[in-house]
Amino acid sequence: MSITSEIREHAEIIGADGVHIGTVDKIEGDRIKLVKKDSGEGHHRGHHHFIPLGLVADVENGTVRLSANADVAVTLEEEETGNTVTG
Repeated sequence: MSITSEIREHAEIIGADGVHIGTVDKIEGDRIKLVKKDSGEGHHRGHHHFIPLGLVADVENGTVRLSANADVAVTLEEEETGNTVTG
């Protein structure tokens, strides 16, 4: 069974340091789509961001744990277009 098959809708996503990053909306291709409420502030607010599945280290008790700490993982979030989220 692959890790991808263990990721469930509405699961919490945390960094390797245990800090909350977001909530799973669904899997789209090779990325996890986050719910809109986790999109941040400013011009990033109100639309989905994505986390590459390659950052997933494990799924523990329904929680998705990434291989990067939260402060690094959020810099790797992508827009729907695939562009990295910036400032």
